[in-house]
Amino acid sequence: MMISFLGSLPLGTLNVAAMQIGIQESIKDAIWFSLGSLLVEMVYVRISLIGIDWVRKQHKLMKAMEWITLAIIVALAVGSFIAATRDGGGAKNLLLNNDMHRFLLGMLMCAINPVQIPFWFGWSTVLFTKGVLKPKSSHYNSYIAGIGIGTLVGNCVFIFGGKWAVQRIANSQQYLNWIIGGIFSLTALIQFIRIIMKKDALSKFVENKEEPGNIAGQ
Repeated sequence: MMISFLGSLPLGTLNVAAMQIGIQESIKDAIWFSLGSLLVEMVYVRISLIGIDWVRKQHKLMKAMEWITLAIIVALAVGSFIAATRDGGGAKNLLLNNDMHRFLLGMLMCAINPVQIPFWFGWSTVLFTKGVLKPKSSHYNSYIAGIGIGTLVGNCVFIFGGKWAVQRIANSQQYLNWIIGGIFSLTALIQFIRIIMKKDALSKFVENKEEPGNIAGQ
């Protein structure tokens, strides 16, 4: 839970999107979005524990997911900038302006973001090595439940923190859209550089296999 909570605090695509949904729609929708994303994250962790060799062989799939993730981050950045220039900054991000249930949207956005796989494979390897995590169903279930709780609490920091800031700053939605657009732009640039320099999730995944002590950042 602590690893997941701390890993959810750095600015990223999912927690910033959850914050934006909480501000422009409702806390309930943002929580649904977070639940959808953490469900997929928990599934990824389960796969990393029992099917790691199969996942590692899916080079083309992982590479495609990297580029799809980049495209979505760029779209979120553009949508945030457009929203900041419309109706005093209160307009929705165009990518989030749809009727899809936020739980399903959270699942979709998390599913195409493979960065969770090397992150949790790295941590799981360390915990296995130190004897903290053991290959038992009871350990796996507790581990995955803790991850889900930690991710939800981490996202709530952004959801409620963003809502609190908006309620206390004049024209805050406009400023926030510009800030969020900048965050997504920076994230997209970093993602692109990692892909070009082969420092993407797939590369980290291979490195973690070769170096059990190496922990990938989320």
